[in-house]
Amino acid sequence: MKVLMFGWEFPPQSSGGLGTACYGLTKGLSQEGVEVTFVVPSLSDDMKHDHVELIGADTFKTKAIRLRKVNTMLVPYISNENYKQLLRTKGKNKKQIYGENLFQEVYRYSEIAKEIARTTDFDVIHVHDWLTYPAGIKAKNVSKKPLVVHVHATEFDRAGDNPNTHVYNIERKGMHYADAIIAVSNYTKNKIVANYGISPEKVHVVHNAFEPTNYEGPKSVLSEHDKIVLFLGRITMQKGPDYFIYAARRVVDFIPNVKFVIAGSGDMEPFIINKAAEMGIADKVLFAGHLSGDDVNRAYRLADLYVMPSVSDPFGISALEAMGNNTPVLVSKQSGVTEVVNHCLKVDFWDINEMTNKIVSVLKYPELRDTLVENGAKDLEKINWQESARKCVNVYNKVLTCGAHG
Repeated sequence: MKVLMFGWEFPPQSSGGLGTACYGLTKGLSQEGVEVTFVVPSLSDDMKHDHVELIGADTFKTKAIRLRKVNTMLVPYISNENYKQLLRTKGKNKKQIYGENLFQEVYRYSEIAKEIARTTDFDVIHVHDWLTYPAGIKAKNVSKKPLVVHVHATEFDRAGDNPNTHVYNIERKGMHYADAIIAVSNYTKNKIVANYGISPEKVHVVHNAFEPTNYEGPKSVLSEHDKIVLFLGRITMQKGPDYFIYAARRVVDFIPNVKFVIAGSGDMEPFIINKAAEMGIADKVLFAGHLSGDDVNRAYRLADLYVMPSVSDPFGISALEAMGNNTPVLVSKQSGVTEVVNHCLKVDFWDINEMTNKIVSVLKYPELRDTLVENGAKDLEKINWQESARKCVNVYNKVLTCGAHG
């Protein structure tokens, strides 16, 4: 089976969980004998060719995956405002053609995708999140092959109760045009059914997974003197960094020798910095910026506890990554990862008192921490990308049997 896949990030160019998921899923698919041609908006500088058979990770030694490059400024987690900033800087080269705004660029990308579909041999189209839905629709129109839409997040996750109408309409059209929809959790499936007018039978849940790391780096000197609580992710409304900082203020009253490390970047970063200063805990909060590669694993291993206080998280691969680094986790109940792990602490994102109590408990009682780590490892034994890939193959077989429809 051959799959033409459209995404908007892929390691080593990753800003969040989507790139990790695309890497893990394509690796699992290759192990299942599926050939994937993955189209990305751009390749990082360390990839020397537009078409490569080996993705930049030593363990991914397969000729079943090919990466194709499209000249565009689409980057992970971009907004229309971010795109305009990029256009003012990178778009000054007149030899390059870019859209005047994000939505025009999405359209231009879809036109290029249409041409790729004309010249590529494949059986199924698989697209990831809204930026690639128009590309998938046009690829389907020219090829008459079935379209599978993979929903890693909806506009209601990113923007709460104030979704961007244009983005919502693109999402809705893509979902209705698709022959099948893959959701990363039942949590996300319920949002799709409730907000986009989709039949539950059309939505198939394929949970994300986790790939063990071989990282064996040393502990940080910082952790020898202080307890460390980690937030790692985009500093945006969706990820709940404000609730993290509010809980941090209360934890300090119970455990003075604690540091809160915030790793990531996003539009809420200035607010969080100012709030930490305003609450008098600026000396307790360290901002590490965006991390990648082994620095991510190093951050997890530095921490005594990883906190993921997401307001709305379709899945939350970072929780699995933390557990894989022998770090206990506290996650919000409003996240899909709670459907696949049992041995973690769970709290409503808005319940600052309960979040504080659970953070303090882990930091004060080593027995609780050790129990979470030991049993969390057992949870991870059951989670792998090949199983996720098998479920995707089942979806492919279903749409191939039924045929593409408009």
